[in-house]
Amino acid sequence: MAACLQLSPKLFKPLFQPFPSSSNKSLKPTAIRCSAATSSSKRRYTITLLPGDGIGPEVISIAKNVLELAGSFEGIEFKFHEMLLGGAALDVTGVPLPDETISTAKQSDAVLLGAIGGYQWDHNDKHLKPETGLLQLREALKVFANLRPATVFPQLVDASTLKREVAEGVDIMVVRELTGGIYFGTPRGFGTNENGEEVGFNTEVYASYEIDRIARVAFETARKRNGKLCSVDKANVLEASMLWRKIVTAIASEYPDVELSHMYVDNAAMQLVRYPKQFDTILTNNIFGDIISDEASMITGSIGMLPSASIGKSGPGLFEPIHGSAPDIAGQDKANPFATVLSAAMLLRYGLGEENSAKRIETAVLDTLNRGFRTGDIHSSGTKLVGCKQLGDEILKSVDSQVPAAV
Repeated sequence: MAACLQLSPKLFKPLFQPFPSSSNKSLKPTAIRCSAATSSSKRRYTITLLPGDGIGPEVISIAKNVLELAGSFEGIEFKFHEMLLGGAALDVTGVPLPDETISTAKQSDAVLLGAIGGYQWDHNDKHLKPETGLLQLREALKVFANLRPATVFPQLVDASTLKREVAEGVDIMVVRELTGGIYFGTPRGFGTNENGEEVGFNTEVYASYEIDRIARVAFETARKRNGKLCSVDKANVLEASMLWRKIVTAIASEYPDVELSHMYVDNAAMQLVRYPKQFDTILTNNIFGDIISDEASMITGSIGMLPSASIGKSGPGLFEPIHGSAPDIAGQDKANPFATVLSAAMLLRYGLGEENSAKRIETAVLDTLNRGFRTGDIHSSGTKLVGCKQLGDEILKSVDSQVPAAV
């Protein structure tokens, strides 16, 4: 695995006008690190591919080809290791995350995931569900910051279910805490109450260090965007949110250039539908971020367009589209590969520090959209309806046709 390089969590606004590449200057301890350095002219990276379930293998195949081609223009060589995760792993090994997958992922420079889950595993015990494998992988890689952009592409503004004047120009980055809160808190489980009735219980708990580190990522993110950060919590009811708000407010004094606001999660959900352009960067805990980021994604018109990055302080990051495995269309050449391709661009930028190759992929996505190619989920009158494979070919054509990016 290549040497580690410190990178600030530089978030771009809009999505396809990224800022300059990071330098090797020493940063604060809270800075996100990537797992690969780019000092030599010939760079070689090891990428773990996790196709997963449903449409995952289809979209990962396309993203792999796009990565290879875009990287080749910058003298980058990739070595790919395809491993099992989720339902695919359950069927072969009996567990959703085999030890071999964990070991390979940890030794790679970045991890690219397709999708997991499917109807056939829905009734499995919790420890044998595909989703458990994903949670275990995030924990194993120690990724705690989930970056989810929700950008309304000009070419797709009419695909949004919101009115054009509401959706046009929306560009939001959700920074979600990924490894704490109610999904991981203890105690948890099942029991009986004083009436002998069965109960299920979970614990929403956050330590101060968990809030501190994700808040700093969010402030750095907002600083690189429009300088506005909205922290979403439920501090009028939950003690964990009260601590969250206290720590976030205290950290704000270190970022005088960032305008901090607070909003209760129920109001934030409403405001995202009413007037989403009021938001720039949103900071949330784990469960609220899970919900808010999916709501924000649908403003864009299709969940099939949006990537994500999950990054920690060291080691490989995990990059994945935010859509699910869509088992109802799996194997039918109907999947939208854009989100996975854009996740590959985030992998290049945040995982490897390869800004030029990331820009090349993002430009190719815009060019493909401008040329009118669409899968069924984003198709409209006047555009060309194509399948997943053909759309992948068109993206490759756009990558190949670009003038090499300037160093």
